[in-house]
Amino acid sequence: MRHGRKVPKLNRPPDQRRALLRGLTTQLLKYGRIKTTRARASAMRKYVDKMITLAKDGSLHKRRQALGFIYEKQIVHALFAEVPERYGDREGGYTRIIRTLPRRGDNAPMAYIELV
Repeated sequence: MRHGRKVPKLNRPPDQRRALLRGLTTQLLKYGRIKTTRARASAMRKYVDKMITLAKDGSLHKRRQALGFIYEKQIVHALFAEVPERYGDREGGYTRIIRTLPRRGDNAPMAYIELV
């Protein structure tokens, strides 16, 4: 049963929601900092932390799991190369969400999400 298992819906069906979160995760790992809505940033944080945890392990199985989620192969190779020395002693909390001004068109709450 899924009582109490609240998932951020982001006003999308499940396949579109997964594609959105995969794309945002790929962009964050590529650029290190992106601007998005606060709801998307909060939902994406879980997936970014999972990808960094996979890269810390570094095994072939974990690399293939990351390749199945992240859209660009070069980002996965760079992630597995730099993460162990960058986050080796950190046990989670790899991202930071910084609130910013609302979006001008629809007043949506915006935030920057960045890698620590």
